[in-house]
Amino acid sequence: ASQKMTVQDVPRAFPTVDVPDHAHYTIGVVILIVGITGTLGNFLVFYAFCRSRSLQTPANILIINLAISDFLMSITQSPVFFTSSLYKHWIFGEKG
Repeated sequence: ASQKMTVQDVPRAFPTVDVPDHAHYTIGVVILIVGITGTLGNFLVFYAFCRSRSLQTPANILIINLAISDFLMSITQSPVFFTSSLYKHWIFGEKG
């Protein structure tokens, strides 16, 4: 029977560094600000595109595509990174 190999089975596979608590909190706050700004900014771009017929050109569809992608990244990744920064380690388990 084959056994599942873990990171602990391979020495120095992923070296770790002791990072001060304030660095975790600083990065967490920066990520929170970037996430809020990205969410609001991209939502406003999408809202303006939908409300204004003059903005609905084929060239602007690329901009909307990028805004929607960035909006989805902001609302899915920022909370996860922010929470991990506050706890100072990954809290979402092996599957997460």
